[in-house]
Amino acid sequence: MSSAPPSISLRLWMVAAVTGSGAFMAMLDSTVANLAIDTISREFGAPLADVQWIATSYLITLALSLPLTAWLARRFGSSRVWVAAILVFVAASVLCGISRDLTTLIVARSLQGLAAGLMVPVGQAMLSEAANRQQLGRLMGTVGFAVALGPALGPGLGGVLIDNLSWRWLFWINVPVGIIAAVAAKYVLPPDEVSHANRLDTIGAILIGLGLPLALYGSAGIGAIGITTSSTLSLTFGIILTISFIIHARRSRTPLIDIRLFRRAGFAAAVVTASVTGAAMYGGLLLIPLFLQDSLRQSPTDAGLMLFLMGLGSAVILPIAGSLTDRYGALVVCLVGSTILLLSTAAFFWPSTLPLALASILFVRGGGLALAQMPAMTAAYAAVLKNETSDAATIINIAQRLGGALGAITTVIVLEQAATTDNQLAYGWGGALLVAFAVASMVTSTLLKPPLIQSD
Repeated sequence: MSSAPPSISLRLWMVAAVTGSGAFMAMLDSTVANLAIDTISREFGAPLADVQWIATSYLITLALSLPLTAWLARRFGSSRVWVAAILVFVAASVLCGISRDLTTLIVARSLQGLAAGLMVPVGQAMLSEAANRQQLGRLMGTVGFAVALGPALGPGLGGVLIDNLSWRWLFWINVPVGIIAAVAAKYVLPPDEVSHANRLDTIGAILIGLGLPLALYGSAGIGAIGITTSSTLSLTFGIILTISFIIHARRSRTPLIDIRLFRRAGFAAAVVTASVTGAAMYGGLLLIPLFLQDSLRQSPTDAGLMLFLMGLGSAVILPIAGSLTDRYGALVVCLVGSTILLLSTAAFFWPSTLPLALASILFVRGGGLALAQMPAMTAAYAAVLKNETSDAATIINIAQRLGGALGAITTVIVLEQAATTDNQLAYGWGGALLVAFAVASMVTSTLLKPPLIQSD
């Protein structure tokens, strides 16, 4: 695997750029609106509890449309679905920008989430179908750069727009980017292969369509305000419905998502690795700002800057991780990344660590996350046939989100239990949990396999 990988054509780079622009907007809008909640609350005269649905509705509807990705791509074609999704996203962004009441804004954000749930996995599937298996790392690294850059830039960009223009510009900026991407898609994206005979697995759609949003809603509630009755019930029913979907999919001849892909050599290991690195990422995003503000007495602005550096570390390293994956294979790169993630996490929560060194450590941690997660995702696509990439994209994106939910939930539980005696001890246990996620990633990365040999 150490030989020089094949070069990538300009057309493939253009496909990566177009789909990456959609991924960038989808991830940017998942975080940027959070900054405007207080401002919107004052403008509309609405309580914060109601305004919070601006963020929550986006995440719920994203989880609602995500399981349908594979079926829609097979039924209507990946390019058509992607273009339709980005046009809906742009239209919803316009509706957000002109909203004159909270209800309209929440409906518009829900439409944004529905479109975002399709854009990222469909874009990844198209890249995987169009590319040689030894080109995937660089292409996915490029798209991953856009995905990581969105949340990293979100807080800073949102703050500038709110302070100098209006919260409405948080959504207006999507319009020109989306229109340009939609026009470019007509000339750049590969032609569709459509299967009109493919029938929707209605039972499966209902089970996972309810289960996944409930699970993510419950986990988001636990991550935000701790363990409550409503959040626990949502999470419990979500898990039950999701497990029911898995049982149903194993028995169905035409499942909504083909979970038989887990029989492919290395696919399960890749999915689990992506999931536990997602847990490490989202657990860290919850724990680290609390630690910085409570234990180190940093201001919210300074803590936000620290998180920006971690996101910047991921964004900078992702293209490099892609090149290394194509040259040396996912196993080696992922194992190195997991080791860096382990060491940087342990160093961050080490009691004697100097505050000035924490910024560098967080940058390195972001790079470790990139080196661990992106090769795992690439290995998942490389483990399946090209006509199976839509299902693989759906599975890997669901796994990443469920992994993130797992990280947030377990972090909250550990903090709540440990904080009953000592806050500092609680952060120590929280850091140990993040270290455990990194160790799990190291273990599962050793099970990754070389790309499946197939004609391109």
